[in-house]
Amino acid sequence: MSREVVIKTDRLTKKFGDFVATNEITFEVYKGEIFGFLGANGAGKTTAIKILCGLATPSYGNATIAGFDVYTQTEGIKKNIGYMSQKFSLYEDLTVLENIHFFGGIYGLRKKVLKEKSEKLIETLGLQKEANKLVGALPLGWKQKLAFSVAILHEPKIVFLDEPTGGVDPVTRRQFWDLIYDASDRGITVFVTTHYMDEAEYCDRITMMVDGLIKALDTPLKLKERYGSASMDEVFYELARGAKRSAD
Repeated sequence: MSREVVIKTDRLTKKFGDFVATNEITFEVYKGEIFGFLGANGAGKTTAIKILCGLATPSYGNATIAGFDVYTQTEGIKKNIGYMSQKFSLYEDLTVLENIHFFGGIYGLRKKVLKEKSEKLIETLGLQKEANKLVGALPLGWKQKLAFSVAILHEPKIVFLDEPTGGVDPVTRRQFWDLIYDASDRGITVFVTTHYMDEAEYCDRITMMVDGLIKALDTPLKLKERYGSASMDEVFYELARGAKRSAD
């Protein structure tokens, strides 16, 4: 039985003058899949994600996200995705509840639905006592869990996670991945970038980008077998050691 494709790219390319940030990248991502998008600094990950989120236009090539074209249907893309980054996901000078209501409003949730989802989310995360506290007062791990939950509050088809666990301790990182697994089980596709190679092991499939090119795409197990490596750290080193670029 064929799987539903929710992200499809064909020779997707972005140039800035003579600089080729992403060079004819082609891949598919399936519904409910946890897809790791890895590469050293300068590999082209950030540029690619901007295109896939409808925030940048390719130079040439094609891509559809949740069935919407990256050239002509960017508003459709934005309504069907969630996004979370390490750098900015929540307003620290708003309370937990205010953040949930703010982003729920942006995602277009009706007041009744938003109220129900807010109450359920706060209960699920165990934040009943913190609901009216400023987000800035929460430990980093709790902020990350809340940010992820808010990013999928509107039940998007795809959620993009850009290095979501940076600076978080290993135990909290593992708890965060439990949330990812739960979202995947509910049919949400998770597109994640990370610098932690142990997290790469948690993905269903991984693509490795080097200097704007896709150098490998497979399951963690098959990649380790292909490169005779005991860990994804070793696979990453093998693929990225010849990289020439150092910044996106």
